[in-house]
Amino acid sequence: MELSNLRPADGSKHSDNFRRGRGHGSGNGKTAGKGHKGQKARSGAPRVGFEGGQMPLYRRIPKRGFKNRNTKEIVAINLSVLDKVFENGDEVTVETLIEKGVIKNINSGIQTVDGVKILGKGELTKKLTVKVNAFSETAKEKIEAVGGTAEVI
Repeated sequence: MELSNLRPADGSKHSDNFRRGRGHGSGNGKTAGKGHKGQKARSGAPRVGFEGGQMPLYRRIPKRGFKNRNTKEIVAINLSVLDKVFENGDEVTVETLIEKGVIKNINSGIQTVDGVKILGKGELTKKLTVKVNAFSETAKEKIEAVGGTAEVI
């Protein structure tokens, strides 16, 4: 048995695809699964997480950190990676980086990326035409020293 094979026992899960309160014959008539009386049996029952006036858990726990909603998610790629993946004379763009599997698809929802930056770690031995969002100074120098071009899009 493995985690990928786990599933509930046969008959233990019920479909939620039935109409409540449609008579005894339906198996879910009369109180429609709400039991007898009480606050939760009535219309206007409290929202999820309501603790009867006690300070709710989500307000008792301290807030931590700060999430800037204007931040940009930039993927950094070193020259050593470009040297391994691409051949001499190739054009390096965001699309070719996705095709070769260097970065994940930007709009797939798995990884949200706003741009690609090339960093200068490692040596570049191939002449490449690199068209990405940003370059470090050393990366630009190393690309142009080999005879390639570094173009900001």
